[in-house]
Amino acid sequence: MGAKRRSTITTVVKEAKKASGATTNNAAQQELLKAKAVAKIQQLKALHLAPLPLVLTVLVCSGFMWMLAFRDLMATGRPIMGRMDEAMQLFTKSTDFFQVREDGNYFKSVSGGLSAVRSVTTDENNMGGLFVRKVAGVAAIAAHSQKLMPLLFPSNDAHFGCGHFTPMLVAAAIGNVALATLHMLYLDDLRSSGEFSEASSLVTICIGMLLVEALVMSIYALIGYRTGKAWLQRMGRPDKPEIDEKTGKGPNSLVQKIVTRTVLIVSGLITLVAGRDLFMPGFIMSALPADDIYLEWTGAFFHSPQPNTPEAEEHGMESAFFIGDKYVAQQAALCLLIGCLYKLITAFHIRVGLHEVGMNQAKVIWRVQSVGDGMLCFMCRIFAPAASTAQLDLRWHLMCLAYETFILALYAYL
Repeated sequence: MGAKRRSTITTVVKEAKKASGATTNNAAQQELLKAKAVAKIQQLKALHLAPLPLVLTVLVCSGFMWMLAFRDLMATGRPIMGRMDEAMQLFTKSTDFFQVREDGNYFKSVSGGLSAVRSVTTDENNMGGLFVRKVAGVAAIAAHSQKLMPLLFPSNDAHFGCGHFTPMLVAAAIGNVALATLHMLYLDDLRSSGEFSEASSLVTICIGMLLVEALVMSIYALIGYRTGKAWLQRMGRPDKPEIDEKTGKGPNSLVQKIVTRTVLIVSGLITLVAGRDLFMPGFIMSALPADDIYLEWTGAFFHSPQPNTPEAEEHGMESAFFIGDKYVAQQAALCLLIGCLYKLITAFHIRVGLHEVGMNQAKVIWRVQSVGDGMLCFMCRIFAPAASTAQLDLRWHLMCLAYETFILALYAYL
């Protein structure tokens, strides 16, 4: 009986020692996992912020361009950069929309802001021309904010050293070079325009800032790509299967198919129309409903009548006097194309990748472009009554833009 009791006690003691050892091992494993997590967090903190030279360059260059774009949106026609800017506003005829009371009170006047929008289009108020200038301001704000916001106010899941900013920087550099090229094409017209020749100084400054910024962004895009690749090698492949059982996505899958379809439809149409306005202004695309009315309302027939058309016979001789309107229209079209380039990159180029790199890269762009689409939607809304009096229905434009804004914001912020 005593021997049996001693055997039972011995067995209990052995089991207690095993349990104690297992508990110690579990605690050690938890401490090890916790240490790894802390080390990973510290590593991400070191890779989080963008390099200071890149941030300062974008702040100065894009900040300057953003200020001019905001002026075009909220104070169309108001010079803010001295005589060279005043000459530019006269060249583009934006001063037609800037009216000041005789007593000089700006706050009770139509100072080129949203209060300048009228509900009825007439030959005198030229609401179509104002629409082009407001859209140019909105599109430029969206294009330059895409560079400013992620670098100045980075989100918690966007780390420069992990390559999350690389697609955005590459697209921004391409957009800068395209904008600089467009400005260069109009330099000779500005220098030979006599009273508007001082505007060439402002355009030269913009070209220099755009090219310098493009060069700096290209260098740091390469640096971000290399550091991101090195970070993925250090992290290794994740323990979970490459194909996610819930989503069915692998490293080579598109980030979000719903976003891809939405961008293909909405931004694809914007790319088609903006591409026409940039490369073939005044060309009527018969497949688009009321396209001739849109071109007439926005003044494309005045500055770019197509040869051998009734518009060329009516406005061909005077089209040279509307070169400033053409400059604004092409600038608006190019900024819209740059915004579409950002969205198309997230839809077709960026892949899921490892460690959620693709989703973080896409969110860097979606967060800003959703706001840009919302601003463009709002601008179309306030011009809808004026457009309707010209027999142009903007309701389809509003619905498409609102849907794309909703989808981008849904996946960017949730």
